[in-house]
Amino acid sequence: MRRSPHLLLLGVGVSGALLLSAAPASAAARPTTPPPGIVVSDGMTQPVFSLADAIEERVYVQTPVDTDHDGHRDRVAIDISRPRETATQGMKVPVIFEHSPYRKDTWGDVPYPSVLVDDLPQNGQTHRSGLRALDLGVQRAEAKANLPGSLDDYYVPRGYAVVLGQSVGTADSDGCPTSGDQAETLGTKAVIDWLNGRAKGYDASGAPVTAGWTTGAVGMTGVSYNGTLPNQVATTGVKGLKTIVPVSAISSWYDYYRANGLVVAPGTYQGEDTDILAQFTAGQTRAEGQCADEIAKLTEEQDRVTGDYTKFWSDRDYLDARNVQASVFVVHGLNDWNVKTEHFAGWWDQLAKRDVPRKIWLHQGGHGGPGSNASVTLPDGRTWTYKQTENRWFDYWLWNVRNGIMDEPTAVLQREDRVYTTYANWPDPAAREVAVKLAATDATAPGTLTTGRQPKGKVEQRFVDEGRTIHPDTLVAGPDTASPNRLAYLSPALDEDVRISGRPEMRLRMAIDNKPDANLTTYLVDYGPAGSTAAPTVVTRGWMDPQNRKSAARTEPLKQGKLYDLRWTLEPKDYIFPAGHRIGVVVFSSDQEYTLLPNGGTKLRVAPNDSELRLPVVGGRGVLGF
Repeated sequence: MRRSPHLLLLGVGVSGALLLSAAPASAAARPTTPPPGIVVSDGMTQPVFSLADAIEERVYVQTPVDTDHDGHRDRVAIDISRPRETATQGMKVPVIFEHSPYRKDTWGDVPYPSVLVDDLPQNGQTHRSGLRALDLGVQRAEAKANLPGSLDDYYVPRGYAVVLGQSVGTADSDGCPTSGDQAETLGTKAVIDWLNGRAKGYDASGAPVTAGWTTGAVGMTGVSYNGTLPNQVATTGVKGLKTIVPVSAISSWYDYYRANGLVVAPGTYQGEDTDILAQFTAGQTRAEGQCADEIAKLTEEQDRVTGDYTKFWSDRDYLDARNVQASVFVVHGLNDWNVKTEHFAGWWDQLAKRDVPRKIWLHQGGHGGPGSNASVTLPDGRTWTYKQTENRWFDYWLWNVRNGIMDEPTAVLQREDRVYTTYANWPDPAAREVAVKLAATDATAPGTLTTGRQPKGKVEQRFVDEGRTIHPDTLVAGPDTASPNRLAYLSPALDEDVRISGRPEMRLRMAIDNKPDANLTTYLVDYGPAGSTAAPTVVTRGWMDPQNRKSAARTEPLKQGKLYDLRWTLEPKDYIFPAGHRIGVVVFSSDQEYTLLPNGGTKLRVAPNDSELRLPVVGGRGVLGF
């Protein structure tokens, strides 16, 4: 892995207490007394600066964009908290920067469209769609330490400035929200440019403001949308951005609101799309007033009919790390069904491809971080909490503290028993793709899973979509019993624990018998032994539009009744199936939690003996034992 060279500052080590001096840029500016320095102990900066005496100020940074088309470049509002010593003793400090579209005045009860539809909108498509020519690669300062949140509480005493920004088109910033496109990226990047003297900033009276108190080294962090903005800005390669810590962050808005051609919601937000998000972040007054036209354009271009990957979505895709100069500490929940796991996995793949300095922390929770007190014991016996790890990461990249964090295991992962462990990388390098074949000898009975030969014969199994009225929990339950509304395939009881690490891929031969198209859903499930009354665990999920069987960028009509071979990946996962349990694959159509919900009655047919699920099994086929 590529590592950036580090400065040797006053013989900085990882043990004991060190004093690092942050001198002004020139001798002429040096105060009569030397500037104070940070204190480092055990490889971490210590809280030695007074938060109560911190300086807080509001600045409006001019951006290069005009998102509301009023003829004036938008300005974004930022609030700064920094040690008082930056004003009284010439100390220069790095910056921890969190930008957000959620600071204030959001539209809390923005109306969502219904996902109950008479028919799937793409069923009206009778022609091919897609952009064939586009290679998409589906690819005024005063002392009052009171900034919202806890970043300033923690980091200002440790010798950092904290900047909390307000995204373009939201809160006290100018413009209109654009839900993830280049304008939003550039509006955020402008803050880093200002911190490095390349952009203009103003106070509330309009007087110019500069950031002479900073070293220009910036680290970005945030959760969810606030974590997505660091991903966006990192792809620009902006000078001064040294590192980012994206938590539960989006890497492709297509993967947030679509899946393989289907309109698929982020978990618990059925009906949301880029326009609804823009309305929420803009606030009702702005959304229904000066930004109504801009938001209407989002509604038109996002395309909830075909679900295709278009230029609209490629403009909101950050899965290209070729310009990334910042190191990246990825943090994500393995059970995050809002910002699903493909977001961290796809981003991680691109970072690895470009050998970007990186680290990953995966936890068993859902949307959000692991909690400050989550702890991991490293192979050398030292134990660090998540907050300490974040602290050490920022210290290494922003204060040049040689604390050895880049020599530690790359991956920290919380196992199912809630204990954290370390791995050399993610996915586990020992994972091997194994073809787990669907098998059936009967048209109605539940099928099986095997890594051996599938039964001979052309058995076909059928089910009818009633996902509008039947919850997935019901469809997943009772896998030993046939259901008219889903198909289930089970492995024998496992002889030993089986760990998967990576992306499962579904390969399904199927037909739609009475409609032009249908939703298609697959769940990978952990079932107890036969007869067990324990609730099954949904390990991961995946969705597909059969009309997008060749490309997410192109809708291609189906012939009713014709069998097609479909491939799509389920959300990436790292999971251990316990010995004695059974691996299950459940296939159904509409998913009440995520997809549009048409009236029931669509008939689907599957050829199980021509279908398989490819699992990334740590240790390979022999571990499965069936």
